[in-house]
Amino acid sequence: MNVLVDLDGTLTDSAPGIVACIKHALAEMRLACPGDAALRNFIGPPLHETFRTILESDDPGQIQTALALYRERFAARGIFENAVYPGIPLALQELVDAGAVLFLATSKPLPYAERIVEHFGLRGYFSAVYGSEFDGTRSSKAELIAHILKAEALFPRSTVMVGDRSHDVVGAKANTVFPIGVLWGYGSRDELAEAGATVFCERPDGLNQIVGRTCPAVNA
Repeated sequence: MNVLVDLDGTLTDSAPGIVACIKHALAEMRLACPGDAALRNFIGPPLHETFRTILESDDPGQIQTALALYRERFAARGIFENAVYPGIPLALQELVDAGAVLFLATSKPLPYAERIVEHFGLRGYFSAVYGSEFDGTRSSKAELIAHILKAEALFPRSTVMVGDRSHDVVGAKANTVFPIGVLWGYGSRDELAEAGATVFCERPDGLNQIVGRTCPAVNA
């Protein structure tokens, strides 16, 4: 079985760094900033989309300015204002021990994703790490998952996507990959269900069992 795993909100609680970097960008642009609770809703979706929504603008120049300011702080500080959720290393080890092949699948730019999983000691669980490009290429989960399936020659119906936001579910279903919604991240059960998820995991220590139950159904 092949398991694609999201990063933000699935493996790590990255809210402190992401929220601080969005605030930094908006402050530098002298723009009003939503509250922390509202900003947490933007964790997971592609950053281009986040700033398009926050700025209420389709102006490429303004969005690129915000992205550059965000990344200025993120590369220096925000990247490690982050913590691995309790139970994640054991959950990943159980999946590997059960024969799963794991691939990181994040909308975050690949260089950042690689630094994060190395820093937190998670890289060894993954056969490969996949992310977006700084220009936004493959920031869509549908595009990213399609790229992974092709690059790794994976059969979609023997592959699951584990993530906490609607984008993970929509991207999986667009590629005939079975989505598993996790409930410890930033997306609610309602958000995941509305996107099409039918299987949910409440805690990391239940992930291996749920993947094991799901994969035979996917292969049927």
